Amino acid sequence: MPSNDVRTLLHAAVPTAAVGVVAAVVSGVVAGGKGALGAAVGALLVIFFMGMGLTVLQRTAKSLPQLFQAMGLMLYTAQLLLVLIFVAAFKDTTLFHPKAFALTLVVTTLVWVAAQARAHMKAKILYVDPESSSAATAEKTGSSA
Repeated sequence: MPSNDVRTLLHAAVPTAAVGVVAAVVSGVVAGGKGALGAAVGALLVIFFMGMGLTVLQRTAKSLPQLFQAMGLMLYTAQLLLVLIFVAAFKDTTLFHPKAFALTLVVTTLVWVAAQARAHMKAKILYVDPESSSAATAEKTGSSA
């Protein structure tokens, strides 16, 4: 991954993980061990799905830029469906506290989206590819490279 892509991923994942840790601590205090486990599962689920989605979207943008918008819409729909399937599969679980899980899932998703938007706004991404030095030199001398 190019450095801008890794930087965007880190700028989204780190705040999300920090909020997930805080949510796990708060949930642990309020709802006990099952609350902490539910919050941790929710935060890890968001980091995994959103991180994979961002990685796939960045690779698509590099290789098939004409499909970027359609891929983004399809990817976000797939992420929502995967989370919905996970929630439906574990709706009656006694492994973790479902309210702590759900609240952490929502909060960490909002943090991820806000952090990703902020990282994108702060990134200095060129929208025009600069000429390479060898192509510019060949143009000036009139030779073909």
